[in-house]
Amino acid sequence: MSSRARVPGDTGRLKEYAKLGLRGVLHRRNLDLVRDPYPARVARALHALGADTVLDVGANIGQYASALRASGYTGRIVSFEPLPDAYAVLARRSASDPAWTSVHTAVGAEAGTLDIHVAANSYSSSILPMTHAHLDAAPGSQTIATVAVPVTTVREAVAAQAVQPGRTLLKIDTQGYESRVLDGAGELVAQFALVQLELSFVALYDGQDLAEPLLARLAAAGFDIYALDAGFADPHTGRMLQCDGLFARRDLLEALR
Repeated sequence: MSSRARVPGDTGRLKEYAKLGLRGVLHRRNLDLVRDPYPARVARALHALGADTVLDVGANIGQYASALRASGYTGRIVSFEPLPDAYAVLARRSASDPAWTSVHTAVGAEAGTLDIHVAANSYSSSILPMTHAHLDAAPGSQTIATVAVPVTTVREAVAAQAVQPGRTLLKIDTQGYESRVLDGAGELVAQFALVQLELSFVALYDGQDLAEPLLARLAAAGFDIYALDAGFADPHTGRMLQCDGLFARRDLLEALR
Protein backbone atom coordinates (compact mmCIF):
# COMPACT_ATOMS: atom_id res chain seq x y z
CA MET A 1 0.00 0.00 0.00
CA SER A 2 1.33 3.45 -0.90
CA SER A 3 2.56 5.59 1.96
CA ARG A 4 0.97 8.58 0.25
CA ALA A 5 -2.29 9.49 1.95
CA ARG A 6 -5.20 9.82 -0.43
CA VAL A 7 -6.52 13.37 -0.41
CA PRO A 8 -10.14 14.36 -1.05
CA GLY A 9 -10.82 14.74 -4.75
CA ASP A 10 -8.26 12.16 -5.93
CA THR A 11 -10.95 9.68 -6.99
CA GLY A 12 -12.89 12.36 -8.87
CA ARG A 13 -9.77 13.56 -10.70
CA LEU A 14 -8.82 10.01 -11.67
CA LYS A 15 -12.30 9.47 -13.12
CA GLU A 16 -12.04 12.71 -15.10
CA TYR A 17 -8.60 11.75 -16.43
CA ALA A 18 -9.97 8.35 -17.46
CA LYS A 19 -12.94 9.95 -19.23
CA LEU A 20 -10.68 12.45 -21.00
CA GLY A 21 -8.44 9.64 -22.18
CA LEU A 22 -11.38 7.57 -23.43
CA ARG A 23 -12.93 10.60 -25.13
CA GLY A 24 -9.65 11.29 -26.88
CA VAL A 25 -9.64 7.78 -28.32
CA LEU A 26 -13.31 8.04 -29.35
CA HIS A 27 -12.96 11.52 -30.89
CA ARG A 28 -10.15 10.30 -33.13
CA ARG A 29 -12.71 7.82 -34.47
CA ASN A 30 -15.46 10.45 -34.74
CA LEU A 31 -17.33 8.99 -31.73
CA ASP A 32 -18.26 10.30 -28.28
CA LEU A 33 -19.64 9.33 -24.88
CA VAL A 34 -23.27 10.33 -24.44
CA ARG A 35 -24.88 10.86 -21.04
CA ASP A 36 -28.68 11.06 -20.82
CA PRO A 37 -29.31 10.03 -24.46
CA TYR A 38 -32.11 11.59 -26.45
CA PRO A 39 -34.43 8.51 -26.45
CA ALA A 40 -34.30 8.49 -22.65
CA ARG A 41 -35.33 12.15 -22.58
CA VAL A 42 -38.20 11.43 -24.99
CA ALA A 43 -39.36 8.55 -22.80
CA ARG A 44 -39.39 10.86 -19.76
CA ALA A 45 -41.29 13.50 -21.73
CA LEU A 46 -43.96 10.97 -22.66
CA HIS A 47 -44.40 10.05 -19.00
CA ALA A 48 -44.40 13.67 -17.78
CA LEU A 49 -47.02 14.78 -20.33
CA GLY A 50 -49.26 11.73 -19.99
CA ALA A 51 -48.66 10.35 -23.49
CA ASP A 52 -49.03 6.59 -23.81
CA THR A 53 -48.95 6.21 -27.61
CA VAL A 54 -46.33 6.93 -30.28
CA LEU A 55 -47.10 7.24 -34.00
CA ASP A 56 -43.70 6.34 -35.44
CA VAL A 57 -43.86 7.75 -38.99
CA GLY A 58 -40.82 6.72 -41.02
CA ALA A 59 -39.81 3.81 -38.80
CA ASN A 60 -37.21 2.23 -41.11
CA ILE A 61 -36.20 -1.00 -39.30
CA GLY A 62 -37.53 0.10 -35.91
CA GLN A 63 -34.49 1.88 -34.46
CA TYR A 64 -36.52 4.65 -32.82
CA ALA A 65 -39.10 2.34 -31.26
CA SER A 66 -36.40 -0.02 -29.99
CA ALA A 67 -34.52 2.89 -28.41
CA LEU A 68 -37.70 4.03 -26.63
CA ARG A 69 -38.25 0.51 -25.30
CA ALA A 70 -34.64 0.36 -24.09
CA SER A 71 -35.25 3.70 -22.34
CA GLY A 72 -38.17 2.34 -20.34
CA TYR A 73 -41.17 3.38 -22.45
CA THR A 74 -43.82 0.65 -22.24
CA GLY A 75 -46.76 2.30 -24.01
CA ARG A 76 -48.23 1.68 -27.43
CA ILE A 77 -46.20 2.20 -30.63
CA VAL A 78 -47.58 2.22 -34.17
CA SER A 79 -44.75 2.22 -36.72
CA PHE A 80 -45.16 3.12 -40.41
CA GLU A 81 -42.57 2.13 -43.00
CA PRO A 82 -42.98 1.98 -46.81
CA LEU A 83 -39.76 0.27 -47.99
CA PRO A 84 -40.29 -3.50 -48.41
CA ASP A 85 -36.87 -4.59 -47.14
CA ALA A 86 -36.88 -2.24 -44.14
CA TYR A 87 -40.47 -3.17 -43.33
CA ALA A 88 -39.62 -6.88 -43.29
CA VAL A 89 -37.08 -6.23 -40.53
CA LEU A 90 -39.46 -3.89 -38.70
CA ALA A 91 -42.23 -6.49 -38.78
CA ARG A 92 -39.94 -9.15 -37.30
CA ARG A 93 -38.74 -6.82 -34.53
CA SER A 94 -42.25 -5.75 -33.56
CA ALA A 95 -43.85 -9.20 -33.79
CA SER A 96 -42.86 -10.24 -30.26
CA ASP A 97 -44.09 -6.97 -28.70
CA PRO A 98 -47.90 -6.93 -28.24
CA ALA A 99 -47.91 -3.14 -27.79
CA TRP A 100 -45.97 -2.48 -31.01
CA THR A 101 -47.84 -2.51 -34.35
CA SER A 102 -46.13 -2.16 -37.74
CA VAL A 103 -47.90 -0.86 -40.85
CA HIS A 104 -46.47 -1.19 -44.36
CA THR A 105 -47.11 2.27 -45.81
CA ALA A 106 -45.73 5.76 -46.26
CA VAL A 107 -47.51 8.73 -44.69
CA GLY A 108 -48.07 11.93 -46.64
CA ALA A 109 -50.43 14.72 -47.64
CA GLU A 110 -53.08 12.44 -49.14
CA ALA A 111 -53.78 8.76 -49.58
CA GLY A 112 -52.67 7.06 -52.77
CA THR A 113 -49.39 5.83 -54.26
CA LEU A 114 -46.05 7.60 -54.68
CA ASP A 115 -42.55 6.74 -55.83
CA ILE A 116 -39.86 6.71 -53.16
CA HIS A 117 -36.14 7.15 -53.87
CA VAL A 118 -34.37 4.23 -52.19
CA ALA A 119 -30.99 5.20 -50.72
CA ALA A 120 -28.03 2.85 -50.42
CA ASN A 121 -28.12 3.25 -46.64
CA SER A 122 -31.93 2.77 -46.51
CA TYR A 123 -32.65 5.35 -43.79
CA SER A 124 -31.91 8.31 -46.13
CA SER A 125 -34.64 7.18 -48.54
CA SER A 126 -37.24 9.81 -49.34
CA ILE A 127 -40.13 10.61 -51.61
CA LEU A 128 -38.14 13.76 -52.44
CA PRO A 129 -34.93 13.64 -54.52
CA MET A 130 -31.68 14.12 -52.62
CA THR A 131 -29.53 17.24 -53.02
CA HIS A 132 -25.78 17.46 -53.57
CA ALA A 133 -25.39 18.86 -50.04
CA HIS A 134 -26.67 15.57 -48.66
CA LEU A 135 -24.56 13.45 -50.99
CA ASP A 136 -21.41 15.43 -50.22
CA ALA A 137 -21.94 14.99 -46.47
CA ALA A 138 -22.97 11.31 -46.70
CA PRO A 139 -21.53 9.65 -49.83
CA GLY A 140 -23.09 6.27 -48.99
CA SER A 141 -26.60 7.69 -49.24
CA GLN A 142 -26.93 7.80 -53.04
CA THR A 143 -30.18 6.68 -54.66
CA ILE A 144 -30.01 3.13 -55.97
CA ALA A 145 -33.64 2.49 -56.97
CA THR A 146 -37.14 3.93 -57.13
CA VAL A 147 -40.09 2.01 -55.72
CA ALA A 148 -43.84 2.73 -55.82
CA VAL A 149 -45.30 2.63 -52.30
CA PRO A 150 -48.77 3.07 -50.77
CA VAL A 151 -49.43 6.31 -48.89
CA THR A 152 -51.84 7.04 -46.06
CA THR A 153 -52.35 10.20 -43.98
CA VAL A 154 -52.08 10.94 -40.28
CA ARG A 155 -55.85 11.51 -40.19
CA GLU A 156 -56.49 8.07 -41.69
CA ALA A 157 -53.92 6.44 -39.40
CA VAL A 158 -55.47 7.97 -36.28
CA ALA A 159 -58.89 6.66 -37.29
CA ALA A 160 -57.69 3.21 -38.40
CA GLN A 161 -55.59 2.64 -35.28
CA ALA A 162 -58.09 4.21 -32.82
CA VAL A 163 -55.46 6.66 -31.56
CA GLN A 164 -56.21 9.47 -29.09
CA PRO A 165 -54.05 12.40 -30.31
CA GLY A 166 -54.14 14.11 -26.92
CA ARG A 167 -52.21 11.18 -25.45
CA THR A 168 -49.90 10.66 -28.43
CA LEU A 169 -46.48 11.66 -29.75
CA LEU A 170 -46.49 12.17 -33.51
CA LYS A 171 -42.91 11.40 -34.55
CA ILE A 172 -42.05 12.22 -38.17
CA ASP A 173 -38.77 11.04 -39.70
CA THR A 174 -39.46 11.25 -43.43
CA GLN A 175 -36.28 12.81 -44.84
CA GLY A 176 -37.53 16.21 -45.97
CA TYR A 177 -41.18 15.18 -46.34
CA GLU A 178 -42.22 16.44 -42.89
CA SER A 179 -44.42 19.30 -44.07
CA ARG A 180 -46.44 16.96 -46.32
CA VAL A 181 -47.06 14.64 -43.39
CA LEU A 182 -48.29 17.63 -41.38
CA ASP A 183 -50.51 18.60 -44.34
CA GLY A 184 -52.10 15.15 -44.16
CA ALA A 185 -52.83 15.65 -40.47
CA GLY A 186 -54.53 19.02 -41.03
CA GLU A 187 -56.03 20.64 -37.95
CA LEU A 188 -55.56 17.37 -36.06
CA VAL A 189 -51.90 18.34 -35.52
CA ALA A 190 -52.91 20.80 -32.79
CA GLN A 191 -54.50 17.97 -30.78
CA PHE A 192 -51.34 15.86 -30.37
CA ALA A 193 -49.56 15.98 -27.03
CA LEU A 194 -46.14 16.04 -28.68
CA VAL A 195 -44.66 16.26 -32.15
CA GLN A 196 -41.13 15.27 -33.16
CA LEU A 197 -39.60 16.42 -36.44
CA GLU A 198 -36.29 16.46 -38.23
CA LEU A 199 -35.30 20.11 -38.68
CA SER A 200 -32.94 20.84 -41.58
CA PHE A 201 -30.86 24.01 -41.78
CA VAL A 202 -29.60 23.21 -45.28
CA ALA A 203 -31.73 21.71 -48.06
CA LEU A 204 -30.91 18.00 -48.07
CA TYR A 205 -33.84 17.10 -50.32
CA ASP A 206 -35.32 19.08 -53.23
CA GLY A 207 -38.58 20.75 -52.24
CA GLN A 208 -38.34 20.28 -48.48
CA ASP A 209 -39.27 22.93 -45.91
CA LEU A 210 -36.33 24.03 -43.78
CA ALA A 211 -36.32 24.50 -40.02
CA GLU A 212 -37.65 28.07 -39.88
CA PRO A 213 -41.06 27.49 -41.54
CA LEU A 214 -41.54 24.24 -39.63
CA LEU A 215 -40.80 25.99 -36.33
CA ALA A 216 -43.27 28.74 -37.22
CA ARG A 217 -45.90 26.19 -38.24
CA LEU A 218 -45.68 24.29 -34.97
CA ALA A 219 -45.67 27.50 -32.92
CA ALA A 220 -48.87 28.59 -34.70
CA ALA A 221 -50.41 25.17 -33.89
CA GLY A 222 -49.75 25.74 -30.19
CA PHE A 223 -46.44 23.93 -29.63
CA ASP A 224 -43.24 24.99 -27.89
CA ILE A 225 -39.79 23.42 -28.14
CA TYR A 226 -39.33 20.74 -25.49
CA ALA A 227 -35.95 19.30 -26.50
CA LEU A 228 -33.41 19.40 -29.33
CA ASP A 229 -30.89 16.75 -30.28
CA ALA A 230 -27.87 17.12 -32.55
CA GLY A 231 -28.35 15.06 -35.66
CA PHE A 232 -26.53 15.26 -38.98
CA ALA A 233 -23.44 17.44 -39.47
CA ASP A 234 -21.14 17.97 -42.44
CA PRO A 235 -18.09 15.81 -41.65
CA HIS A 236 -15.81 18.18 -43.59
CA THR A 237 -16.84 21.51 -42.06
CA GLY A 238 -18.64 20.56 -38.84
CA ARG A 239 -21.68 22.60 -39.90
CA MET A 240 -24.96 21.38 -38.40
CA LEU A 241 -27.19 20.27 -41.27
CA GLN A 242 -30.07 18.75 -39.35
CA CYS A 243 -31.30 18.13 -35.82
CA ASP A 244 -34.26 16.45 -34.12
CA GLY A 245 -36.80 18.71 -32.47
CA LEU A 246 -39.31 17.56 -29.85
CA PHE A 247 -42.29 19.88 -29.37
CA ALA A 248 -44.94 19.80 -26.65
CA ARG A 249 -48.39 21.36 -26.68
CA ARG A 250 -48.22 24.69 -24.90
CA ASP A 251 -51.17 24.09 -22.57
CA LEU A 252 -49.63 20.82 -21.38
CA LEU A 253 -46.36 22.58 -20.63
CA GLU A 254 -48.15 25.29 -18.68
CA ALA A 255 -49.85 22.60 -16.59
CA LEU A 256 -46.41 21.27 -15.61
CA ARG A 257 -45.33 24.60 -14.11
